[in-house]
Amino acid sequence: MGEKRAYKARKPGGGRKKLKPEYDAGKNLKEQMDAAVALYDSEMSLQAIADALNLNPIKVRKLLITAGVYESEVAEKVKNTFEEYRETQDYKTSILSTANTLKLSKASVTSYLPYKKGVYFPSTEKEKISVGAERQRRYRAMKLWRAHPTEENLWGVVLAYAGIKFKTYSGLPFSYEIKKGRNGEYTKELWIDRREKSKSLAWSSIVLALGNIKEEVVERPKALGNIRGVTYIYGMFYRFGLIDVPDEVKEKMGHPKTRKK
Repeated sequence: MGEKRAYKARKPGGGRKKLKPEYDAGKNLKEQMDAAVALYDSEMSLQAIADALNLNPIKVRKLLITAGVYESEVAEKVKNTFEEYRETQDYKTSILSTANTLKLSKASVTSYLPYKKGVYFPSTEKEKISVGAERQRRYRAMKLWRAHPTEENLWGVVLAYAGIKFKTYSGLPFSYEIKKGRNGEYTKELWIDRREKSKSLAWSSIVLALGNIKEEVVERPKALGNIRGVTYIYGMFYRFGLIDVPDEVKEKMGHPKTRKK
């Protein structure tokens, strides 16, 4: 027998070379979602978007779900049921459990879930969604509120605008965040972040101020009532287009007003 060949250390980066080194699945997914969201924002149907992008309508829907901009009763049921099972089961088992519970096929359940890998996620956490998805959420939340001005839909608008910059009556900038409680639900409390220390603003105060809108042009915050944090509510209502303000105040607040329908 011949001599045993000496071991030769493998060079870093060795191994089989990629057939398509330029291929980037994450990048491609991002580009497809950006394109789908842009077309969906212009109120094109899923079929029309699919035709424009040369994709299957089901894949278009999945892209929009992954981007966090598609909403439907079925999608919401699948999402909530899957997430509930996912707390105690692995991914594949959760899909099967969801399918059995909702009387859907495994493929149907999968089609209503976001892609596991990608840049966008169906979350309200701002750092996990694109700027386009954020803008789309705000647009749809406001559209729903205008069509059905209920407290629930206004709360949807408030959630969609979390982290967005507003200005007070005197032109001071501020934003707010909404935290989740132990049960995973959003608390009905806004945390105003204007200076070093945050101040809380109760949802009940916003509802109270909403009921105090008597005129389209609201001269000053106190016209909405003697409410704690009303100066911030005033800025929010103006940005939402719920009220108008005097011309001299517009110069300080800076945001263009969207007129009420």
